Amino acid sequence: MPAQGDPVGRKEGSALAFVKRYLIPRLIQYFLVIFLGITAVFFIPRMTPNDPVQRTLQEMKARGSYLDPGTMDEIIADLTEMYGLGGSWLDQYFAFWGRLFQGDFGVSFFQFPTRVNVLINIALPWTLGLLLTTTFFSWTLGNIIGGLAGYYARRSWSRVLDTVAMIVRPLPYYIFSFGMLLLLAYVVRWFPVSGGMEIGRTVSFSWEFIKDVLWHSVLPALSLVILGGAVMFQTMKLIVQNVNAENFVQYAKLGGVTESRIVGKYVIRNALLPQITGLALSLGQIFSGALITEIVFSYPGLGTLLYNAIITGDYNLIMGITVFSIFAITTAILIVDLTYPLFDPRVRYN
Repeated sequence: MPAQGDPVGRKEGSALAFVKRYLIPRLIQYFLVIFLGITAVFFIPRMTPNDPVQRTLQEMKARGSYLDPGTMDEIIADLTEMYGLGGSWLDQYFAFWGRLFQGDFGVSFFQFPTRVNVLINIALPWTLGLLLTTTFFSWTLGNIIGGLAGYYARRSWSRVLDTVAMIVRPLPYYIFSFGMLLLLAYVVRWFPVSGGMEIGRTVSFSWEFIKDVLWHSVLPALSLVILGGAVMFQTMKLIVQNVNAENFVQYAKLGGVTESRIVGKYVIRNALLPQITGLALSLGQIFSGALITEIVFSYPGLGTLLYNAIITGDYNLIMGITVFSIFAITTAILIVDLTYPLFDPRVRYN
């Protein structure tokens, strides 16, 4: 057994304390959030008045199909079994978890007989590309510009940017996106109105296809970057102003440290720590904002797919998208939370 003053013993003790006090509680919280979120996702759609079986029968009748009572009973039984709606809610709940562990969400109601997994796989790359790109740019640009604006708070350009951020930040995603759509797509017609690419274009790895996809994603991406960047800008500016008033910054100025080193190494670097935590806490809001923006621009991602699923009462598709969202957001938060000690050594020591 290592002695009390042994460095190896201290390292083992700190590692054990980190696992018990930091890692294990977060893993428990991670699995608990996933369990409660998925349970809520299962029961909430079933509380709505939409019945997908009756809706399917009504669509068949609207197309002129005649169904005698015996055939209708058979169709209802087949649809109920196929949609996973047989038995009580508790039976459906356990059956749902069984399918979930197999990665199977069943078939889509309004795009029958396409399976939910296929629809999600088609829409997922659009949402991931838009979300990851805009989150990176909004967080990076918002923190850099906000840090400089906080350090040079008395400059006129800093006050102008702060005024613009104060106007933009309170706007909801759908309002701001709709305004961008009207201004830049309908009035000046610089960008496409909707969609992810031109109608009729086939998916390929050619430059023409990539350019077309990028061109259609400019407006949705710009809306998310401006709104997200405004939030990061204001938060970072306030944090930097507080850090700038700390004693160690004043000592650095009196000691003759160059201003560029003070801004980069002393002020902005310390101000970034709360912003990393803020990023983890706001991932859910960022994701929901991306989905709403996709709906406004008819972007072919998970947002538009979820909107159609809600309108048509597609239980399976709603559950598939929301379950994936729960997994994605909680996993991203867990990764940010577990990597935070790499940025802040005080967490490791405490």
